[in-house]
Amino acid sequence: MKPQSWILVLCLSVSWATTAVAKTDASIDRKLTEARWQTYATNALQTSPALDFPYAHCFSRAATAHGLPETLLLAVARGESDFKPRARSKANAYGLMQILWPGTAKHLGLEQLSEVLDPCTNVDAGARYLKELQQRYDGNLYRTLAAYNYGPARIPVSGGRLPDGAVWYSAYILRHLDYVLNGSSKSRSGTVRQRYAGQDRLFIIHFSRPYRAAAFVDRLQPRFGDLRLDWFRLADGGFDVVLQYADEAERSRGEQLLSKMGFG
Repeated sequence: MKPQSWILVLCLSVSWATTAVAKTDASIDRKLTEARWQTYATNALQTSPALDFPYAHCFSRAATAHGLPETLLLAVARGESDFKPRARSKANAYGLMQILWPGTAKHLGLEQLSEVLDPCTNVDAGARYLKELQQRYDGNLYRTLAAYNYGPARIPVSGGRLPDGAVWYSAYILRHLDYVLNGSSKSRSGTVRQRYAGQDRLFIIHFSRPYRAAAFVDRLQPRFGDLRLDWFRLADGGFDVVLQYADEAERSRGEQLLSKMGFG
């Protein structure tokens, strides 16, 4: 099969698979996501990041100040901004933790946009907001994360059906939590924590819907073995699938595999 034909088959299979997932797996996904958050919460304060992440001192300080696990704050930041302090969304959310300006920012006592753009101030604000939501939802991190994205007015304290988008966001941050806790296969193999190189990634394809990006990664990942594929939400609302690599040897291996599949 020619590479271009293989890509067409893959994209068609992804389209079919994601349509099926969207129609049939919503309730299972909700239950699984909530259960995984509950499992994490039981020992969250004892967890530690697998890598040295950017602005580590900001996250460590905020976690200690507000009694939150550092790994949770890192997961939110990776999912929201990929550790870009000047990130800005279409909804006017800013910084590492994507604090909404001016609404949420002023609720948290930040009166100037310059404060929101300061990395440590932004992380502290995000931690304070997460702590406020965690207390509102009696420690339920599944609902806490849903409310962080959708707002507490739209997420019931108990019972009720959460909006699909809020469920998706809670699961999305859970994916980033998995990376914060485990890193890549190479980062797990050493005794010294490696630096998180957020920019060391190779773009593969762009999607307008998250479930398509997720399905695409699920279908390709077995072909890449220990090379990690991932996908990220962008400020414009789209989703990029990327190949992450720790060094030039991994990048070269990934490029060769992608070339055989017709990418590049």
